Amino acid sequence: MKFFIVLISFYLSAASQSKPNIILCMADDMGWGDTSYNGHPVLRTPHLDQMAEEGLRFNRFYASSPVCSPTRASCLTGRHPFRYGITFANTGRLEKEEITLPEILKKQGYKTGHFGKWHLGALTTKVKDAHRGRPNNQESYSPPWEHGYDECFVTESAVPTFWKEGVYQSYGTSYWTGMDQQVKEEILGDSSKLILDRTLPFIERSVAEKVPFLAVIWFHAPHMPVVSASPYTDAYAEHEDKEYYGAITGIDIQMGRLRQHLNKLGIEENTMIWFCSDNGPSHKPNKAGQTKNLRARKRSLYEGGVRVPGLLVWPAKIRQARHVDMPCSTMDYLPTILEILGEQDAIDRPLDGISLVPLIENKMNNRSKAIAFESCISMLAARKKDYSKNEVALIEGKYKIYSKDSGKTIALFDLEKDPSEKVDLSNELPEIKQKLINKLISWRQSCRESASGQNYK
Repeated sequence: MKFFIVLISFYLSAASQSKPNIILCMADDMGWGDTSYNGHPVLRTPHLDQMAEEGLRFNRFYASSPVCSPTRASCLTGRHPFRYGITFANTGRLEKEEITLPEILKKQGYKTGHFGKWHLGALTTKVKDAHRGRPNNQESYSPPWEHGYDECFVTESAVPTFWKEGVYQSYGTSYWTGMDQQVKEEILGDSSKLILDRTLPFIERSVAEKVPFLAVIWFHAPHMPVVSASPYTDAYAEHEDKEYYGAITGIDIQMGRLRQHLNKLGIEENTMIWFCSDNGPSHKPNKAGQTKNLRARKRSLYEGGVRVPGLLVWPAKIRQARHVDMPCSTMDYLPTILEILGEQDAIDRPLDGISLVPLIENKMNNRSKAIAFESCISMLAARKKDYSKNEVALIEGKYKIYSKDSGKTIALFDLEKDPSEKVDLSNELPEIKQKLINKLISWRQSCRESASGQNYK
């Protein structure tokens, strides 16, 4: 009997290790042009460049929203955030009825951890913290430990990209590791390093327990307040934007450190690492982030607001580097991972993403579903649920429709010939425009039905 117990344990362990480890990394307000592999004239990002040289480099990767909270929700649900009320930053919360990636993976035997920014709801109802943490404020409370995570080291919202002495206690936004577990000791140094300092022990414990893991790493950089210091700024000492470049260099160094650690643990081969940004670079005037001539910036559904750096490395399955021209999205994470695990039926409601498994296997060139967008013009409009001036857009293949007034006036662009969206083709291609409009109308109606709670019944 003891022999059979040992044998069964061995096979269960082997089966769990055949499942890939999954790491989802995200920068905050990092522009399409903010990497050296994408042609930045100053920045040097050797570790991201190496990922681009070894895995899939997405030439048209899209955040689901031009602002942070909605995009983050899409990564965990595979659904557009307008389906469940996260329509702007610091608006709505990740509802308990939503089925999240960590919840699914826990049932598959994964250890799950979230590190860095959260921004999908308040983390406390006991003390004043960040934007929405308040005593007795249950309406905004929605922490990661209630959505399938075993371990956390998170802030509700943005914090400085580098902590200088004495700032943490006075900033007003704390790190939390669980319910009522506020990190009170002083936080110092580069924020990206601090996040990796907490992630790597989590990975080590998972490896020691011989279980696969999900690690969601959402860096704070290069979101404001942008702060950096030596050695991160050393290469940019003469540049006005040295702190911005230093913040991104901090991310790059930690991505290299992460991959080196996976190699040291002997698990790099079967670990998939995704990297992207939550939206385009800051919309504030005279900011350093670059879109590489894409139109507009954060808060806009023009390409500069939603097209972001996108990378995937998974040595066990991606043996040869490729450039991917097919449009892909943060909403594709969940359906892709579900297919990898054979769990396609785990979600019983509309998904807006698609599985990229055929793409990973080099068997897909065209996307089977359009990518649709909707975004409120401001936090005030979002909280009032005034959608009359929403931006909307839809991308199918090389074509994109865009409206700045909730569909009243709509432009059509050919993104292959005109990635800067300068030439409206509405008059030249009315049939294509109308086809995309019809899809957008149908999609928006589906989102409204989801927002009314129909998917939860």
